[in-house]
Amino acid sequence: MENENKQPLVQVKDLCKYFQINRHATLKAVDHVSFDIHKGETVGLVGESGCGKSTTGRCMIRLYEPTEGEVIYDGKDITKLSKEEQKKFCQKVQMIFQNPYASLNPRMTVKEIVGEGIKHHGLAGKDVDQKVEELLETVGLNKDHMSRFPHEFSGGQRQRIGIARALSVDPEFIICDEPISALDVSVQAQVINMLKELQETRELTYLFIAHDLSVVKYISDRVVVMYLGTIVETAETEELYSNPMHPYTKALLSAIPEADPDKAKSNKRIPIKGEIPSPINPKEGCRFAGRCQYATERCHQETPQAREVKPGHVVACHLMDEQ
Repeated sequence: MENENKQPLVQVKDLCKYFQINRHATLKAVDHVSFDIHKGETVGLVGESGCGKSTTGRCMIRLYEPTEGEVIYDGKDITKLSKEEQKKFCQKVQMIFQNPYASLNPRMTVKEIVGEGIKHHGLAGKDVDQKVEELLETVGLNKDHMSRFPHEFSGGQRQRIGIARALSVDPEFIICDEPISALDVSVQAQVINMLKELQETRELTYLFIAHDLSVVKYISDRVVVMYLGTIVETAETEELYSNPMHPYTKALLSAIPEADPDKAKSNKRIPIKGEIPSPINPKEGCRFAGRCQYATERCHQETPQAREVKPGHVVACHLMDEQ
């Protein structure tokens, strides 16, 4: 990749987010997660529901304070910013939320929702209305929508409003937290294509959090696979989908629906047996060991370390030591 020798725009280093349930129980939602995002690329963050994807994204924008680790944005640790630096960071980094029904204030008009950030950061002077109108046109809405409230829109339209709000402060980096999972299938493709177009025209960088692997393949340059708060595999998209190495990644990819009936018959689904273990007080060893058909005694006792098995392809699995 052309970004290989450049300083990443975002560096997540040993990020942890723990929630204390009681004196004896700690929920380890994110446990020593590390990955980089280079300027202009889209990194897909995938995994089952409850694996810690959204919590990771919220820690990266400081909606949650990390328990341990660092999130370095443009060379600065975001947990150590001054008040003035924090304001600039909030302008450069935005988030598109999963639920367009819950993420918009029902008491505010579209003009107020989209214009709030513009006013706070002083980006448009007296021309806030004009900038809001331009943003709405950018996301496929029009100026007639400015005076309406969120309940007057469909789910797809609400998500477009959420995207306009994120774009309103001219950000560099946007965390897309499952932005299409709550939308109708017919609308999903429109929103994904719009995000890709916006990335090209505005030189945006994305972290795209999702569980739909076919969408992630379409939009992402690299993919990070999470399981129960930890990263099990990272690779460029083409490499990961053609050559998955971790047993969990192989099982996830085998579950992608195939449109061609002949190919669908030849594809073998790899079942994942058993229940997802609790993230509360997790035991030593590989988190996936209890559901993995290849697990050995070592997998249950020793936590695997991530290592680069091919250039740019990092896997955390004891099976890699045998290759």
